[in-house]
Amino acid sequence: MEIKPIVELKNLSKTIGKKKIIDQLDLSLYPGQITGFLGPNGAGKTTTIRMMAGLMKPTTGDVIIDGLSLRSNFELGISKMGAIVENPELYKFMSGYKNLVHFARMHHNVTKKRIDEVIRQVGMEKRIHEKVSTYSLGMRQRLGLAQALLNNPKFLILDEPTNGLDPAGIREFRTYLRKIAEEDGVSVLVSSHLLSEIELMCDRIAVIQNGKLVAIREVNAIEESQYYIEVQPVDKARSLLSDKGIIVENYQDGLLINVEQSAIPTIVEQLVKQNIAIYAVSHHRKTLEEQFLEMTGGGQVVESNSK
Repeated sequence: MEIKPIVELKNLSKTIGKKKIIDQLDLSLYPGQITGFLGPNGAGKTTTIRMMAGLMKPTTGDVIIDGLSLRSNFELGISKMGAIVENPELYKFMSGYKNLVHFARMHHNVTKKRIDEVIRQVGMEKRIHEKVSTYSLGMRQRLGLAQALLNNPKFLILDEPTNGLDPAGIREFRTYLRKIAEEDGVSVLVSSHLLSEIELMCDRIAVIQNGKLVAIREVNAIEESQYYIEVQPVDKARSLLSDKGIIVENYQDGLLINVEQSAIPTIVEQLVKQNIAIYAVSHHRKTLEEQFLEMTGGGQVVESNSK
């Protein structure tokens, strides 16, 4: 059975002055899935997020949320979305609970029962009636997540949601986010410059460069035909393998080779016969950082908020 996307970007473009910032972007986001949104400096990531959040109108194209076009049905469409942009705006002199009651008034039909539900979802039951000024940054982020969930959104945008959190806070936030995505079927888009965290948090990544979508990849997709061999001398081993038509690249203290697993014993035997020392052979999966640098030609992931 085909799963329908919660969010669709269709031919989304944005021109400011004579410069095309976003160029015919198409992207689908699915229920229960967390998608990392990455782009080097100036790629147009923030502009795209602003259009998805209804903060900026596209020049052409459309954003569809749960079947509702933001162009033709803005209020109802945007009501299906929640968002956290960096540190959430909270009233520190009020309790966490009173903050939620205040924000609930901005939506239609958010009941006390729903407020209690989101408090449980983010694990805030014990501290919810204390003033926000007494909360740690991690707790404020959890309260911000509760605030974003009040209207029971189908789609959640998180822009740098773990900014400033310590490792324990990041892990805790990741746990709650995964729970919300899986249990409620929410589609989540996470923008972050922390590639290692995106790798742990997300199911897949979408990479934008020069206003165009350049790649969509599953985070846990494994390149099964690539292996790492730690050898000495490296140059001699590289020359030998290249002569046999094997795709080879230098990596750390050895080589990455593109072969099937069944070819490994023969390769090891050939290297040993040439007096090449082998210290390790392992299956290799490129880190998200390595993949990102390949996809963007080395562009930095951090983007200015002015773009």
